[in-house]
Amino acid sequence: MNNLLAYMNISKSMIYAVVSLFILSSCNKEVVWVPEGYGASEVQKPDGEYIADDNFKRIAYCYHTNSISSFDTVKLDYITHLHFAFLTPKEDGSLQTLTSHTNFEALNKLAKEHGVKTAFSIQGNETMFRTIAANQQTRSLLVKNLVDFAVRYDLDGIDLDWEYPRANYGSDVTFELFASELSAELHSWHKYLSVAVTAGLYAGPIKEGITNGALEAMDFVNLMAYDGIGIDPDSPDHHATLVMANRVLETWLTDKNLPREKAVLGLPLYGKSANNNSMTFSSLLDNGAVPTEDQFLFNNTAYYYNGINTIKDKVELAKQSGNGVMFWEYSQDARGANSLMKVAYESSK
Repeated sequence: MNNLLAYMNISKSMIYAVVSLFILSSCNKEVVWVPEGYGASEVQKPDGEYIADDNFKRIAYCYHTNSISSFDTVKLDYITHLHFAFLTPKEDGSLQTLTSHTNFEALNKLAKEHGVKTAFSIQGNETMFRTIAANQQTRSLLVKNLVDFAVRYDLDGIDLDWEYPRANYGSDVTFELFASELSAELHSWHKYLSVAVTAGLYAGPIKEGITNGALEAMDFVNLMAYDGIGIDPDSPDHHATLVMANRVLETWLTDKNLPREKAVLGLPLYGKSANNNSMTFSSLLDNGAVPTEDQFLFNNTAYYYNGINTIKDKVELAKQSGNGVMFWEYSQDARGANSLMKVAYESSK
């Protein structure tokens, strides 16, 4: 009996020693546990300096709920980045459950197999973002949860779609703090941070809501150069003309001092009427629109879109004045030879 007790004491000591060693090692090396099927049970923070990707980008946003069975896999060969929409935080800094986690995981793996970088785009209402960013505790928790999510699911980055930080609410300051903290932690994992921003053509608190410090934290900035009905005086009913694209790039490069290598020009894969009704590019073509033109009359309503020739012109503009193009939204594009993402791919070479 005494020998048994001695053995049990020794065993307990060994267990305590092992546990203590594990705790100490966990403090010294940051580890994120990942789900089964991702090649490892844990991922350790990489060594070495983070190096930003300065190559010309072709980014497409994609609803994470898209099913693999209806997904046009061919178009993955035309893009460099796929951004899933959307992941929504809660006011306490935690993350809401995805609408379709299974579809997201399948799409993410498919994109990786095609050599496409992936990120999740973060959205939510303005009040929620202001509440989180203004509080150190919830801001830090959201940063941790976003980075953990990116690491767990082998994402290459996180994209912010806060529409929009406003200077008159002080969220220009808190957004910069949030962006800087998130960027630093993502970069330590060798992952990128991007943001989708307003066209920036109107003076006011929204334009001033994105500070120079926030732009410095970003790897690249997706300029939403669409939904701008009335901006081009020569085509006031069109929501995304080449003239508007020029103005958006000039505004961000000149007024906001955005570095050219971070400027990504947004392109629409849909058309709009003067009354702000939308129709996808694929639906426009299905109903008889000409792929090389920019206007189509459907049920006595004119829809304005970006056809093949305009996409070529905008890609050329992006090559001269920026460093990439971005599409909203992947599934709205036509298939086959008339795919606008295919046109952008061929034009960017």
